[in-house]
Amino acid sequence: MKIVFFGTPQYVVPILKELKKYHEIVAVVTKSPKIAGRKKIKTFSAVDKYAHQKNIPIHFNFDEIPPADIGILASYGKIIPNKILNKFPLGILNIHPSLLPKFRGASPVQQNIIEEPQSVGATIIKLTDKMDGGPIITSFKDELQKSDTAETLRVRLFDRSKNILVEILPLYQKNIIGPKPQNDADATYTKIITKRDGFVDLKKDDPELIVRKMKAYTPWPGIWTNIEINKSKTEKQQKRLKILKCHTKENKLVLDEVQLEGKNPVSWKQFKEAYLIEK
Repeated sequence: MKIVFFGTPQYVVPILKELKKYHEIVAVVTKSPKIAGRKKIKTFSAVDKYAHQKNIPIHFNFDEIPPADIGILASYGKIIPNKILNKFPLGILNIHPSLLPKFRGASPVQQNIIEEPQSVGATIIKLTDKMDGGPIITSFKDELQKSDTAETLRVRLFDRSKNILVEILPLYQKNIIGPKPQNDADATYTKIITKRDGFVDLKKDDPELIVRKMKAYTPWPGIWTNIEINKSKTEKQQKRLKILKCHTKENKLVLDEVQLEGKNPVSWKQFKEAYLIEK
């Protein structure tokens, strides 16, 4: 089967590698390289780098995408216009890291960790112009681990997806399995996460929720709070404090590692000793 792969980050490269074992990847479509850092170095996406190594044609937009039987999309990062959806005889299949119709939108992995549903998982849908509302080809469940962060859960779900995708593609091509509509009445939605979403109120917020937010927003945007420190024995000032690690004990929040703005990470004990925080 001829495939065009739409994707960008490192955690979807294993899917591209697995597809390449069994099918012909005629092109990848990925995000354009960015100029990053003080030295203005051009940086390429992980999918771009892999495709370059394997001599797979690379596209940064939708112009002149070669003909293919099907498109496979995994964390591409842009909306696919209808004219591209209609370009492929078998359409475009999208891997979404939640059990649709729950957690449609931009941050399903983070919301899975914050809400801790009974089951997490991923869904393969046929892409339509309705955000994550396309018919379902298949889905699978996974178990949320206590140690999971957004990063570890995302990597695991996409890694598991590669084998399931390879297994169902021949069945989908032969019309042995087909798309089934989602129940829109059960749909829930997630949003684009901003740095502000990482704010927590240590006095008012539920301790368990703070810990879940820490896991959900690792590595970005992290969680943070405003704290008043003793600048001197007579002067106080407010600073932003990142909470890098924390846990709960007897339903109380325990801070383990923190980082004051402009400073290096330290233990909470070291921080209190350095800045004379009242216990």
